[in-house]
Amino acid sequence: MKAIVDFDVRYFRLSPALQPYFTALYLFDIRSGDGDFVADQLHPEWASMRFSRGTPPIAVIGSGRLEPQWPFVVSGPTSKSIRFGLTSARIWGLGLQPAGWAKFVEGRARDFADRTLDGAADPAFRLFAPILEIVEANDEPDVILEQIDRYLLGHVGRPSPHEGRIIRCHELVRDPDIGSVAELGEQLGLERRSLERLCARYFGFPPKLLLRRQRFLRSLARFMLDGRRHWSEVLDDRYYDQAQFVRDFRSFMGMTPSEYAEMPHPILNRIMAQRMADQGAAPQTDLPTILRYSPEE
Repeated sequence: MKAIVDFDVRYFRLSPALQPYFTALYLFDIRSGDGDFVADQLHPEWASMRFSRGTPPIAVIGSGRLEPQWPFVVSGPTSKSIRFGLTSARIWGLGLQPAGWAKFVEGRARDFADRTLDGAADPAFRLFAPILEIVEANDEPDVILEQIDRYLLGHVGRPSPHEGRIIRCHELVRDPDIGSVAELGEQLGLERRSLERLCARYFGFPPKLLLRRQRFLRSLARFMLDGRRHWSEVLDDRYYDQAQFVRDFRSFMGMTPSEYAEMPHPILNRIMAQRMADQGAAPQTDLPTILRYSPEE
């Protein structure tokens, strides 16, 4: 008999004052009849936090064995894919942008890069620990959203002396017209060593890797959102050729583009469809609000 898993994903908008600091607040409701895990693989991303009611995820960054995580799990900025598995649980996720790291986290991003950790036990993330209590004490998503939003707004006045430069650096890293570390430093008015320190402290990686990662993510996003079958159609203009893209893909995802395309993506496909719907775009496939998925199909 096939194991059936139901899951639902919802995205919520935080107050405008919080949006420079967080990428998204989202909710996963997952129900597994027999306790099996549904597996998928996330691309590299900024730091994120997940708060679980029920069974926390299992996960690993890069290669290795999937390991049990914590009810409040933090993943630092990543340059490798995150392999994970989910079973019956309600999980709230909160993405943290570099400006949010600078304002809310007591530590250097580079010290947490490509790691997961117990957010409740690490003092660098103690400000966020009460969010787990909010998630555990309530059932109504709109109430939880309001309480999380209000709690974070209560701390948005924390000093962040380099905020303007961090936000500008983040914008430039995402700008497809910026193709080199020299251009990035010139736009920011920073010498190379100062730029390296800024990126390590708040972004987690050297600027060269950040630009490389963003070039790769632009290509991957086009592939997943446009529903195209050939990687050559979605390559970012900064790639010299497809061989360079394949090398990046192996570095960031631990596999070839073809291997990734052939894998089932039960959770990522649902995330992409919901995000497109939330943004007013028609999804590529007709997915219901609750997606039924059989791991054995």
